[in-house]
Amino acid sequence: MVSTATWIRYLVGKLEYSASVGWKNYKGGQITDRELRDSVWKNFFQGKLTFLHYNKGEEMASTLGVQGGTLLVRKIPWVDPTKVFVGDVVVLKDPIKSDDYLVRRLAAIEGYEMVSTDEKDEPFVLEKDQCWVLADNEDVKPKQDAKDSRTFGPVSLTDIVGRAIYCLRTAVDHGPVNNSHFSMQKDSPVLEVELDVDEMARSHKA
Repeated sequence: MVSTATWIRYLVGKLEYSASVGWKNYKGGQITDRELRDSVWKNFFQGKLTFLHYNKGEEMASTLGVQGGTLLVRKIPWVDPTKVFVGDVVVLKDPIKSDDYLVRRLAAIEGYEMVSTDEKDEPFVLEKDQCWVLADNEDVKPKQDAKDSRTFGPVSLTDIVGRAIYCLRTAVDHGPVNNSHFSMQKDSPVLEVELDVDEMARSHKA
Protein backbone atom coordinates (compact mmCIF):
# COMPACT_ATOMS: atom_id res chain seq x y z
CA MET A 1 0.00 0.00 0.00
CA VAL A 2 1.45 3.33 -1.08
CA SER A 3 1.17 6.01 1.62
CA THR A 4 -0.56 9.36 1.10
CA ALA A 5 2.74 11.21 1.56
CA THR A 6 4.36 9.09 -1.15
CA TRP A 7 1.46 9.71 -3.53
CA ILE A 8 1.78 13.46 -2.97
CA ARG A 9 5.52 13.37 -3.72
CA TYR A 10 4.87 11.24 -6.79
CA LEU A 11 2.16 13.56 -8.14
CA VAL A 12 4.32 16.65 -7.56
CA GLY A 13 7.12 14.97 -9.53
CA LYS A 14 4.66 13.97 -12.25
CA LEU A 15 3.39 17.54 -12.59
CA GLU A 16 6.97 18.80 -12.84
CA TYR A 17 7.72 16.18 -15.50
CA SER A 18 4.57 17.01 -17.48
CA ALA A 19 5.38 20.72 -17.42
CA SER A 20 8.96 20.01 -18.56
CA VAL A 21 7.77 17.87 -21.48
CA GLY A 22 5.23 20.48 -22.53
CA TRP A 23 7.71 23.33 -22.30
CA LYS A 24 10.36 21.38 -24.21
CA ASN A 25 7.89 20.64 -27.02
CA TYR A 26 6.73 24.26 -27.04
CA LYS A 27 10.27 25.63 -27.21
CA GLY A 28 11.05 23.15 -29.98
CA GLY A 29 8.12 24.40 -32.03
CA GLN A 30 6.27 21.08 -31.87
CA ILE A 31 3.18 22.57 -30.18
CA THR A 32 1.61 26.02 -29.99
CA ASP A 33 0.97 28.07 -26.87
CA ARG A 34 -2.68 27.02 -27.05
CA GLU A 35 -1.69 23.36 -27.06
CA LEU A 36 0.78 23.72 -24.19
CA ARG A 37 -1.76 23.44 -21.37
CA ASP A 38 -3.49 20.44 -22.98
CA SER A 39 -0.09 18.76 -23.41
CA VAL A 40 0.77 19.25 -19.73
CA TRP A 41 -2.50 17.76 -18.48
CA LYS A 42 -2.43 14.91 -20.98
CA ASN A 43 1.03 13.85 -19.77
CA PHE A 44 -0.04 14.27 -16.15
CA PHE A 45 -3.12 12.08 -16.40
CA GLN A 46 -2.04 9.56 -19.04
CA GLY A 47 1.75 9.45 -19.04
CA LYS A 48 4.22 7.51 -16.92
CA LEU A 49 7.47 8.71 -15.42
CA THR A 50 9.37 5.56 -16.40
CA PHE A 51 10.11 3.23 -19.30
CA LEU A 52 11.81 -0.16 -19.64
CA HIS A 53 15.21 -0.50 -21.31
CA TYR A 54 17.18 -3.70 -21.86
CA ASN A 55 20.94 -3.35 -21.42
CA LYS A 56 23.55 -5.90 -22.41
CA GLY A 57 27.34 -5.88 -22.54
CA GLU A 58 30.11 -6.29 -20.00
CA GLU A 59 30.79 -2.57 -19.52
CA MET A 60 28.30 -2.32 -16.63
CA ALA A 61 28.48 -5.97 -15.54
CA SER A 62 29.38 -5.20 -11.93
CA THR A 63 26.17 -3.20 -11.55
CA LEU A 64 23.71 -4.65 -14.06
CA GLY A 65 24.90 -8.26 -14.37
CA VAL A 66 27.11 -10.13 -16.82
CA GLN A 67 24.17 -11.32 -18.94
CA GLY A 68 22.54 -7.90 -19.03
CA GLY A 69 19.44 -6.63 -17.32
CA THR A 70 16.06 -5.01 -17.84
CA LEU A 71 16.08 -1.52 -16.39
CA LEU A 72 13.29 0.65 -15.09
CA VAL A 73 14.38 4.11 -16.22
CA ARG A 74 13.04 7.39 -14.90
CA LYS A 75 12.48 9.82 -17.77
CA ILE A 76 14.31 13.15 -17.62
CA PRO A 77 13.02 15.35 -20.45
CA TRP A 78 14.98 18.47 -19.56
CA VAL A 79 18.44 17.61 -18.23
CA ASP A 80 20.59 20.06 -16.28
CA PRO A 81 22.87 19.79 -13.21
CA THR A 82 19.80 19.99 -10.92
CA LYS A 83 18.23 16.87 -12.46
CA VAL A 84 21.15 14.42 -12.57
CA PHE A 85 24.05 14.01 -10.17
CA VAL A 86 27.51 12.49 -10.05
CA GLY A 87 27.10 8.82 -9.17
CA ASP A 88 23.87 8.31 -11.12
CA VAL A 89 23.53 5.49 -13.64
CA VAL A 90 22.12 7.20 -16.73
CA VAL A 91 20.77 6.16 -20.11
CA LEU A 92 22.13 8.34 -22.90
CA LYS A 93 22.27 8.49 -26.67
CA ASP A 94 25.34 6.73 -28.03
CA PRO A 95 27.70 9.49 -29.27
CA ILE A 96 29.04 7.11 -31.94
CA LYS A 97 25.81 5.39 -33.04
CA SER A 98 23.04 7.95 -32.66
CA ASP A 99 20.27 5.34 -32.97
CA ASP A 100 21.60 3.37 -29.98
CA TYR A 101 21.65 4.05 -26.26
CA LEU A 102 24.33 3.47 -23.63
CA VAL A 103 24.02 2.90 -19.89
CA ARG A 104 26.90 4.48 -17.99
CA ARG A 105 27.63 6.08 -14.63
CA LEU A 106 27.84 9.85 -14.44
CA ALA A 107 31.35 10.62 -13.19
CA ALA A 108 31.58 14.42 -13.59
CA ILE A 109 29.54 17.38 -14.78
CA GLU A 110 30.24 20.94 -15.95
CA GLY A 111 32.94 22.76 -13.97
CA TYR A 112 34.85 19.60 -12.98
CA GLU A 113 38.57 19.54 -13.78
CA MET A 114 39.51 16.31 -15.54
CA VAL A 115 43.02 15.00 -14.93
CA SER A 116 44.19 11.90 -16.77
CA THR A 117 46.45 9.19 -15.36
CA ASP A 118 48.29 9.44 -18.67
CA GLU A 119 50.81 12.27 -18.35
CA LYS A 120 50.56 12.90 -22.09
CA ASP A 121 46.99 14.12 -21.68
CA GLU A 122 46.50 17.74 -20.66
CA PRO A 123 44.05 18.51 -17.83
CA PHE A 124 40.85 20.28 -18.88
CA VAL A 125 37.63 21.59 -17.37
CA LEU A 126 34.23 20.34 -18.49
CA GLU A 127 32.34 23.18 -20.16
CA LYS A 128 28.71 24.19 -19.59
CA ASP A 129 26.25 21.35 -20.22
CA GLN A 130 29.06 18.80 -20.62
CA CYS A 131 29.44 15.62 -18.59
CA TRP A 132 31.79 12.65 -18.29
CA VAL A 133 30.43 9.09 -18.18
CA LEU A 134 32.25 5.88 -17.29
CA ALA A 135 31.67 2.13 -17.38
CA ASP A 136 31.48 0.45 -13.97
CA ASN A 137 33.40 -2.68 -14.95
CA GLU A 138 37.05 -2.07 -14.05
CA ASP A 139 38.11 -5.24 -15.86
CA VAL A 140 37.43 -3.86 -19.34
CA LYS A 141 40.23 -1.97 -21.09
CA PRO A 142 39.51 1.77 -20.72
CA LYS A 143 40.20 3.01 -24.23
CA GLN A 144 39.47 -0.19 -26.15
CA ASP A 145 36.39 -1.85 -24.65
CA ALA A 146 34.83 0.50 -22.12
CA LYS A 147 33.05 2.66 -24.72
CA ASP A 148 32.76 5.61 -22.39
CA SER A 149 34.15 9.15 -22.13
CA ARG A 150 37.69 7.77 -22.08
CA THR A 151 36.97 6.75 -25.68
CA PHE A 152 34.68 9.47 -27.04
CA GLY A 153 35.33 12.33 -24.60
CA PRO A 154 32.76 14.59 -22.90
CA VAL A 155 29.11 14.26 -23.87
CA SER A 156 26.28 16.75 -23.69
CA LEU A 157 23.88 16.58 -20.77
CA THR A 158 21.08 16.83 -23.33
CA ASP A 159 22.07 13.36 -24.60
CA ILE A 160 20.84 11.88 -21.30
CA VAL A 161 17.27 10.58 -21.55
CA GLY A 162 16.82 9.07 -18.10
CA ARG A 163 18.22 7.56 -14.92
CA ALA A 164 18.14 3.81 -14.25
CA ILE A 165 16.38 3.25 -10.91
CA TYR A 166 15.72 -0.51 -10.82
CA CYS A 167 17.39 -3.50 -12.47
CA LEU A 168 16.06 -6.98 -13.09
CA ARG A 169 18.88 -9.41 -13.92
CA THR A 170 16.79 -12.58 -13.48
CA ALA A 171 13.35 -13.31 -12.06
CA VAL A 172 14.92 -13.83 -8.63
CA ASP A 173 17.80 -11.34 -8.87
CA HIS A 174 16.58 -7.75 -8.98
CA GLY A 175 16.69 -4.56 -6.95
CA PRO A 176 17.19 -0.79 -6.92
CA VAL A 177 20.14 0.66 -8.85
CA ASN A 178 22.74 2.30 -6.63
CA ASN A 179 22.59 5.98 -7.64
CA SER A 180 23.58 9.15 -5.82
CA HIS A 181 21.89 9.52 -2.43
CA PHE A 182 19.95 12.59 -3.55
CA SER A 183 18.61 10.87 -6.68
CA MET A 184 17.57 7.76 -4.76
CA GLN A 185 15.55 9.95 -2.42
CA LYS A 186 13.90 11.75 -5.36
CA ASP A 187 13.16 8.48 -7.16
CA SER A 188 11.75 6.53 -4.20
CA PRO A 189 8.08 7.58 -4.72
CA VAL A 190 8.36 6.77 -8.44
CA LEU A 191 9.61 3.29 -7.57
CA GLU A 192 6.81 2.70 -5.09
CA VAL A 193 4.10 3.73 -7.54
CA GLU A 194 5.37 2.53 -10.94
CA LEU A 195 7.55 -0.51 -10.23
CA ASP A 196 6.02 -3.70 -11.64
CA VAL A 197 8.50 -6.57 -11.34
CA ASP A 198 6.16 -8.97 -13.16
CA GLU A 199 6.03 -6.64 -16.17
CA MET A 200 9.83 -6.31 -16.11
CA ALA A 201 10.17 -10.11 -16.01
CA ARG A 202 7.87 -10.49 -19.01
CA SER A 203 9.96 -7.96 -20.95
CA HIS A 204 13.28 -9.50 -19.91
CA LYS A 205 15.30 -10.93 -22.82
CA ALA A 206 17.76 -13.13 -20.94
